[in-house]
Amino acid sequence: MSTPDFRRLADQAVNLLRSEKSRELLVVHHDDADGLCSAAILKEALRREGFTVTTLCLEKVYPEVIADLHSRAEGIILYADIGSSHADLISDFNHGRSLTIILDHHDPKPSRDPRVLDLNLENLGFKGETDFSGATCCYLFAKALNTENLELAYLALVGSFEIPKGYLSINKTILDEALKNGIIKVKGKNFEISKLNLNVDVLFSKLQILGAVGYYVGGPDLGIDICLHGVRSDVEKVISDLEEKRKVANRKLLEKLYREGFNETDHIQWFEAGKVYTGMGTKVIGQFCSFLSYQTRLIKPNKYILGIVDVPPEIPKWGRLKDNFIKASVRVPEHLQKLIDNGRLPGAVSILEAASKGFGMADGHQYAASVIVPAGKKLDLINNAEKAVCVSKGS
Repeated sequence: MSTPDFRRLADQAVNLLRSEKSRELLVVHHDDADGLCSAAILKEALRREGFTVTTLCLEKVYPEVIADLHSRAEGIILYADIGSSHADLISDFNHGRSLTIILDHHDPKPSRDPRVLDLNLENLGFKGETDFSGATCCYLFAKALNTENLELAYLALVGSFEIPKGYLSINKTILDEALKNGIIKVKGKNFEISKLNLNVDVLFSKLQILGAVGYYVGGPDLGIDICLHGVRSDVEKVISDLEEKRKVANRKLLEKLYREGFNETDHIQWFEAGKVYTGMGTKVIGQFCSFLSYQTRLIKPNKYILGIVDVPPEIPKWGRLKDNFIKASVRVPEHLQKLIDNGRLPGAVSILEAASKGFGMADGHQYAASVIVPAGKKLDLINNAEKAVCVSKGS
């Protein structure tokens, strides 16, 4: 399944890809389940085409890292479930050098470089919050590369499991296609991946742990492997240990919030994680904020939830960041989601983009977003976020 417009863009990207002299290819991908599924789809599909594929998992688009990756004269770069929100910046760093293909579902910015192709379906009128995931976009690209990649459809469905409203629009068509071809099958109230004998929701949960909690201990590479080959007993043990580590940390932070409460502005309830998540990836703060959005006894349903965590300077498989950063994740309680939908309040990504303008890198969706800013800009970020809500409301 594909839209005619996407197929045209994908065919253009595929033709350019095949015309490149280099057979070396870098896949830069996100660290959640969607990002790992996206990377697995591209790694397998491109391996079949004779490319040598290296993967690099990034929690966020760091300008320092992107500048380095695009400073090289040769090579091909694909962004999977990451990059669209900074296609303008990527274009400036690329400056016509590397063929760059972005396959993402986060709110996009326009590319300024003809060698940077963004195939985000949001550019074609679909919604990344409901209609498709990063893995969906990667899967459709893989099918344009070779129709035999139909058998990777299950990874589009695992990646899209993060979408709260279920399989709609493009994802629904992929689901029907996968069922028809026996790639997945109905098992009770769940879907089982025929190749792996593993339920879609189970694989999704395992990937969420490996990518986020295990970011600094090789979790993303293990995640890509289990996407394609299933879960070995030794990997199951790794996942179990990481999950327990996160549960202990979550309990400590939850107890602290019940004991001390949130810091608050008129529209935002915020907290700092301190050192509770030491050794884990920063994605865990967003996962915890998502969990908080359902804790109606603890949170205020009429305020945005914002969590802050320090960013470790080491980027696995790349190197060390020069400066110190914090990450802030925003989640939107259900009550506020309705106000965002009808235009009465700004979405999460809109708030963070305005709040970090000039010093941060924000991306995400209207109900869930995050930003990386210099460590010394924490209070500026909070104050600017509050102002952004007030300006949007006209108050």
